[in-house]
Amino acid sequence: MKRMTRIITFASGKGGTGKTTAVANLGTAMAQLGKKVTILDADVTMANLGMMFGLEEEEITLHDVLAGGASIDQATYTGPAGVKVVPSSISLEGVRRAKLEHLKEAVSELVKRTDILLIDSPAGLDLDAITALTLGQELILVVTPDIASLSDALKTKIISENLGVKPIGIVVTRASDKSVDLPTNQIESVLDLRVLSVIPEDPEVGHSIALRKPLVICEPDSPAAQAFMKLAADLLGLKQRAKPKKAGVEKFTLWPVGGRKRKSR
Repeated sequence: MKRMTRIITFASGKGGTGKTTAVANLGTAMAQLGKKVTILDADVTMANLGMMFGLEEEEITLHDVLAGGASIDQATYTGPAGVKVVPSSISLEGVRRAKLEHLKEAVSELVKRTDILLIDSPAGLDLDAITALTLGQELILVVTPDIASLSDALKTKIISENLGVKPIGIVVTRASDKSVDLPTNQIESVLDLRVLSVIPEDPEVGHSIALRKPLVICEPDSPAAQAFMKLAADLLGLKQRAKPKKAGVEKFTLWPVGGRKRKSR
């Protein structure tokens, strides 16, 4: 009997929480741990995921699929550790042509090809964000340790529950030792959910974004990378965490699943 694909949507009530960074690194870490993982950028208006993998200049993206001009295979690229990435376009023309009603069909095709599908949803509660929420079976809220972030995340949680999507926990990002950060127990109390991981503020995150490579690849020993790797293992139910693969740290290739190879910059 074929095992069901696990679909996890990552959401935040507001922008700036580091949600896309978390999704990119968790997906790559899960792939390093031997899983077939696909990451989908469902933020069709403010796409950022492609830049995490150096895919911002690719001609074929999710927008072309949603416009009916390409297959999902043509918009799927292979990144480090074998993780599959479906980026959205950063062009205004791509946004104009994309039809959100085709998003569910695209997801239906992706689940045939992967063990785990991670969906990077838009921040906020506009139509595109709510549409992305309906695609997942499970929801992880990505928040920063401040009351404004929690207030917005609480609204997202309530709506997801009304849509039949199960919130499974919280990832707290950009955490510091400063007294202004809300403590973990208070975050759990406000959202009535368990904190799955606290990702520390780490200057190497900005460095990895500049390199267009996930942190778990280019700086695997950094504090945030180690936190992402542990969270990936926890979400997979692994007792022991495999060490990050060294091969491909300096350079890896990206190519469309249905197309020719290309080298990353």
